[in-house]
Amino acid sequence: MSEPSEPRGRQSEQLQMTRIVLRPSGNPLPLGFMALALGTVGFSCLQLGVLPTTEENTVALAVLVLTVPLQSLAAVVGFGARDPIAGTGMAMVAGVWAMLAVATLTSPPGTASPAVGVLLLTAAVALLLPAAAAHGKLLAAGIMVGSAARFALTGVAELTGSAGWDAAAGVLGLVLALAALYAALGFVLEEVDHPVQLPVLRRGDGIKPLRDDLEEQVEGIARAAGVRQQL
Repeated sequence: MSEPSEPRGRQSEQLQMTRIVLRPSGNPLPLGFMALALGTVGFSCLQLGVLPTTEENTVALAVLVLTVPLQSLAAVVGFGARDPIAGTGMAMVAGVWAMLAVATLTSPPGTASPAVGVLLLTAAVALLLPAAAAHGKLLAAGIMVGSAARFALTGVAELTGSAGWDAAAGVLGLVLALAALYAALGFVLEEVDHPVQLPVLRRGDGIKPLRDDLEEQVEGIARAAGVRQQL
């Protein structure tokens, strides 16, 4: 036999006693994208021969102490804001950079690793998932797709040991850095309500934080992850 349902009056009393506290936070995407630019420029310069292989450890250490922690911080703030790009996407990218940095530090200079190549290709596919969920912020989603393509090209270069694929990944990495810096500037200007605004290609739900009032934005918050009884 099923248990008797709770009286409607008791349910209404519980709802009246329930309070959901929202903590405001800044947009973590500019920080994550600037950290992304730093990491991809460093490795691109190695792949294109701008920096000699003797500088591999310096670049890897810089990525470990700057890019990885900053993107991890952006991911933590993003999870709190229930943003798939800033949360899941930044956490995944930070993990990939950490893997690349450690592999670089523990391998002889200038050597390729098929194992790293397989992991990079897998990570590239995984990065497409948060990008697909971020249809409201097309520029941010495009940066994630660009990161996936950059890691995929590097993965192919690691698998084949081809200098051509390595150079292609390096060129794409520099293009990705420019796009990431543009996106960071665009979201920063948007965050401070600067009179000069750059297009960041918000669509649909992505426009709501800038257009709707608070009551409309928190509609349905009780069903959001972290509020409902089970995730």
